[in-house]
Amino acid sequence: MTSTLSTTTGAATGADSGREAPLTLDETAPRTLGLADHLGMWGNLGVSLLGFTGAIYVLTPVDGAPALAFGAALLAIVLGTVLGTAAVSIAAVPGAQTGQPSMVLLRGLFGAKLSWLPTTLNIVQLLGWTAFELVTISTALSQVVDGVPRWVWVLLGGAVTVGLSLRPLGWIRVLRRYVTVLVMIAMAWFAIQLLRNPLPGLGDGSWQNFWVATDTVIAVSVSWVPVVADYTRHSRTVRSAAWGTFAGYSVTQILCYAIGLVTLVTVARGDADQVFGAFLAVPLGALAFAVLAVRELDQSFVDAYSSGISVQNLLPRVDRRILTTAVGVLATLGAIVLDIEDYGNFLTLLGSVFVPLLGVLAVDWFLVSRGRWDLSEQAPLRPLMLLPWLVGFATYQVINPGYIGWWGRMWSHVRWFDQQSWMSASVLSFAVAAVVTVPIAAFDRRMSARPSRGR
Repeated sequence: MTSTLSTTTGAATGADSGREAPLTLDETAPRTLGLADHLGMWGNLGVSLLGFTGAIYVLTPVDGAPALAFGAALLAIVLGTVLGTAAVSIAAVPGAQTGQPSMVLLRGLFGAKLSWLPTTLNIVQLLGWTAFELVTISTALSQVVDGVPRWVWVLLGGAVTVGLSLRPLGWIRVLRRYVTVLVMIAMAWFAIQLLRNPLPGLGDGSWQNFWVATDTVIAVSVSWVPVVADYTRHSRTVRSAAWGTFAGYSVTQILCYAIGLVTLVTVARGDADQVFGAFLAVPLGALAFAVLAVRELDQSFVDAYSSGISVQNLLPRVDRRILTTAVGVLATLGAIVLDIEDYGNFLTLLGSVFVPLLGVLAVDWFLVSRGRWDLSEQAPLRPLMLLPWLVGFATYQVINPGYIGWWGRMWSHVRWFDQQSWMSASVLSFAVAAVVTVPIAAFDRRMSARPSRGR
């Protein structure tokens, strides 16, 4: 199967409007999602309890270094979100044009068998994210309702996550119609209450490590790149998929991180562990916080559902309901026994994998191959396309290897230049991967177009 470059898929038919996502890859994806659906879904995904507390990695991106100025932190949030969400919107386009999920698209980039490599990485990280979200949900609800053990909330959250993933398109419509309104009311309430406290001056603090903070925000957004086509494949038009993703996610993530930042520099006084407590302390805070905690289930739902769809790239004819249920069970068990630490390092490593991968995908899809990808199970291998991905990955690590001891020391020995404050690992790794992709992809296409000789 070779993809085509249609710019619109047409409106959903009456029969399509009530259809659910296909059970296997052999079935055609219904085109039911419009602009409002994308805005609702991605607007909800831009709000996360991890984002409120994760603002600490923007305020103090490097342990032991001075905290960023309030203005610098706000700019890092806005810039990082815009750049990261633009990347997600780029990745949304091929899915809307072809009707294929994210990992199946990588068959065209690397070949069917080689696409299993990024697919495996994606499954692992999505399974981990699902467990992360269940831990976050259970921790938050434990603070709202005293006396209920955390594992009870984990089990309930896991059960609801599985249930939502069985009917994903129906849940997206619910997000658009009802949940988004409640979430925006809760966000506005917290913002109003917290902004009553005096804020520091915009210039009070340091601009050192500004790009490290920006890279952290970019990584949060870019973490959705490997799943976005799982949903935009159901879009009625390419335009609604791209703009709905960008506008919905960027606006709410900026608000989410900004509220977390305001909380940290006012009532929480730089202690991320006090952020949730600060929310609960405002009038009606428990009710608003409960809304946000329950809403977090859309994060676990997306991670679990996309895990199952990713597995289908390896097992295309296995029912997605079986796969997502298995993912939900594993993530629930992991959330009960997992000790979550080093969240910032996890985000950095995640960004270092998928930012350069997107650079390779975007250049080959839009410029070189122009959408002419073989997405079948027999798609020929393109091993040369691994090279720009690896070069981009290495670029990221040389600039910002994170803070996992042995890993960081290894890359510091490789660095042959003095690291400058303006160097963004995300931006430079994307650019390097994209530039290297141009000649390699062109050469690969020429070689594949040459007629093969007999013996």
